[in-house]
Amino acid sequence: MILTFTPNPSTDATLSVATLRRGEVARAITATREAGGKGVNVAHAVAKAGRAALAVVPCGESDPFKFAANRLGFPFVFIPVEGTIRTNTAITESDGTTTKINEPGPQYTIDVQQEFLDALDSHISECKAVVMAGSLPSGAPADLYATLTREIRLKLAEDVLVAVDTSDEPLVKLGDQLESAAPDILKPNAFELAQLVGADGHVLETSASAGDYSEVVEAAKRLIQRGAKEVLVTLGGAGACLVTADSAWAATPPPTVVKSTVGAGDSSLAGYVMARTQGLPLDQCLQTAVAYGSAAAGLPGTGIPSPDDINLEQTQVVEIDS
Repeated sequence: MILTFTPNPSTDATLSVATLRRGEVARAITATREAGGKGVNVAHAVAKAGRAALAVVPCGESDPFKFAANRLGFPFVFIPVEGTIRTNTAITESDGTTTKINEPGPQYTIDVQQEFLDALDSHISECKAVVMAGSLPSGAPADLYATLTREIRLKLAEDVLVAVDTSDEPLVKLGDQLESAAPDILKPNAFELAQLVGADGHVLETSASAGDYSEVVEAAKRLIQRGAKEVLVTLGGAGACLVTADSAWAATPPPTVVKSTVGAGDSSLAGYVMARTQGLPLDQCLQTAVAYGSAAAGLPGTGIPSPDDINLEQTQVVEIDS
């Protein structure tokens, strides 16, 4: 089973418009609303692949999010909280450009942290991986992911994977503590990687788009030297890089007509973790990650792909001299 924790889940509203112009009225062509948040999306992709998934989220008993979550068709553990789960709105244009507006969520309490750990204890014998993902709710300590990674590592067997996907201050705080709190898998995008090492995310992504992954690999190696084990760097249309202490690979996506990038990074992480827990070689894990992320980008809304949607054959992987 792959267990996920989303401290700050969301109802994901996606509006499709022809073109978005600031200050003007835009009329939606389509509109969707579904339960989301990074860890929820990872669990959703896992479940759609026919694998066991469990999503742990804070959510009030009568919150509309709970009813939307129960429609996704896989199990949840709901941690009771006060307040309403936030709505994140994505506006996608016909050329694939996506603009996101994320609301704040309910206030964090220490009970959320403990109840997540209790849920993990209840399912620990079934876990092959634990994925913690997303932003943190208001009031949560910025180093929560570092704290939880240390606590989880004390509970889990060595062969159980721990993955973290976050950004901004929670990511920086985790980066500061990699020596003592490194997850097995760290999944930044180019801009988040830049936050961790003091680089320019635009330069990293632009270089990768031109086929030069050396700066991405060099930046990721700095995290490896500080304690990270596997750094999966998603690079939008340029694909992704995977860097370990011994090797580095780059994967380019198959031909894709981009409809919405919402959930693409989460699907990439889901594909990678599923492949890792199946024992596939690391280059094939990267290939699966990029195939999943590309398939998600080709779906409307928060498109979570199933195995039938992914195109492994045209997802190319090359080893990079690291």
